[in-house]
Order: sequence, then structure tokens, then C-alpha cells
Amino acid sequence: MPASSREHELARGVRIAGLGLFVNAALALIKGMAGILGHSYALVADAAESVADIGGSVVVWGGLRVASRSPDYDHPYGHGKAEPLATAAVGIILCVAALGILVEAIRAMVSPHGAPAPFTLAVLVLVIVVKATLFRTVLRVAGDVGSRALAADAWHHRTDLITSSAAFIGISAALIGGPGWEWCDGAAGSVASIIVFLNGLHILRPALHELMDGAPDIELLNLVAAAARSVAGVRLIEQLKARRLGNHYLVDLHAQADPAMSLDDAHVLSGCIKTAIREAVPSVQNVLVHMEPFRTAPVDRASQR
Repeated sequence: MPASSREHELARGVRIAGLGLFVNAALALIKGMAGILGHSYALVADAAESVADIGGSVVVWGGLRVASRSPDYDHPYGHGKAEPLATAAVGIILCVAALGILVEAIRAMVSPHGAPAPFTLAVLVLVIVVKATLFRTVLRVAGDVGSRALAADAWHHRTDLITSSAAFIGISAALIGGPGWEWCDGAAGSVASIIVFLNGLHILRPALHELMDGAPDIELLNLVAAAARSVAGVRLIEQLKARRLGNHYLVDLHAQADPAMSLDDAHVLSGCIKTAIREAVPSVQNVLVHMEPFRTAPVDRASQR
């Protein structure tokens, strides 16, 4: 993918992250006020989760802005690591928010409180519709851009959708059951907190894998190897490695060719290998090819000393 195209896609991701930030702020305010006025702990807890959403959206928005910067003297490989850092931060925010919601939800279950107001259900229906739409929109853009940070933000929206749905069920049960069923409001918050925590872990794991330069899926490595072997003159490919950097990959490999080949021809062949890989796998940005002479049998290096 050309640099200009990557920058355009990242700019698109920044815009959609900004939209998510605005929506989260509006929903947090609406749910917080409705929860307080409607005496619903589940809705207040849901508002607290939306506040965590705001923090997550801010982190994703900032991470994408940094990741969209061009390489410079201090960062010759670009700023792509800002994406997994932002993704990991979102996962941590979710886990911490989940633990806080769980503590307060349990407290609400054991402490007597009044039944929530019926109008809180209408607020939750609005929230569910908005979040379902936002989840699908952000996830689609994340797939187009190839951004894990934006995908994490999409799943963050879905987590808010789940907590709002749990709050709807809990409030409905409390209203239908009548006196003595007020604990359902807190129970809904407990269930939602567990779901939020699991989603946080789901987001955090791949981000940490990328930050540790973990290997990509074997399918990508197979595509890269096949593209390199398809180049005329390549006898053998070995020591193939790749790592993700933002929305693209960096690839290193050793290519063996005819030992009688001149240095100039070997240089041209390495360029052909790079081109073949980039054409076959557009998400690969940089390719480092180490050329070696092809040997039909292993060479005893010790005997040559």
C-alpha cells in the first residue's frame, strides 16, 4: 500500500475515532443523569463504563494520530507502535472499569435501595440502538484501514452495548418483579462487569503480542515465502521473519541464489524479491533481503578457519 494511501486510511480512522469520542461523551451524560434521577444503579454503572469508553476513545484517537505521522530521524520505521500501545491501553481501561463496576454492583445487591424508574428503560433502548450502529460502523472502518486500535475501539462500543442490554434486563426484572426484586438492578451490573473484563482481556492479548514483536499469522508468512520463491533465480528461502508495525508488516528473509552470480545481479534479484512480496501482500511495507550463495550441501565453517 503506497504511503499516501496509508496516510489517507489512517486519517479516516482518526475521524471515526473522533466520532466515537463525541458519541461516548453524549451517552455518558445521558445515562448518568437518567441513572441518578431514575434511581438505577445499573444505569449509573453503565454510565461509568461509558466514561471508560471516553478514555478509550481518547487513547485510540491519539494513538492513530501519532501512528499516521511519517517516519522521521528519531523514528525511521515510523510511529506504528502507537497503535498497539493505544490498543493495550483500551484493554487495561476496560479491565479496571470492570473491577470497579463489579465492586459497586455487589454493594448495590446487598444494600437495600428503591426500584428504578420506568423511563430509564427508554433511555437504554436509545443507547442500545446508537451503540449497535456505532459498533458496526467502526468495525467496518477498522477492517478497511487494517487498524487493531480502531477494532479495539469498536469492541469497546460493543461492550457498552452489552452492559446497556444487561442493565435493561436487570431494570425490567426489578420493575416486573416489584418489591423485593430491586437486587436485579445490581445483579445486572455484576454480569455486565464480568463481560467487560473478558472483553478487556480479549483486546489486551493481541496488543501485547504485537508490542513484543510476536510472529504474524502463518498464512501471511506462507504468502510471503511463496512470492519470494516465485522469482526467477531464487533457489531457496530461509530464516523468514515478520513483525507487525501499526497497519503494516516488516519482513526479513535470506534468499539463496547461484554462487557465480555477480554482486550487481544479486542486488537486482533482491529488488525483484521485494517487489514480488509487496505485490502479493500489500500490507508488507518494508522487506530486508539478505542474499546468500546456494549450497547443495552444508558447509563446514570450522574447516574453513
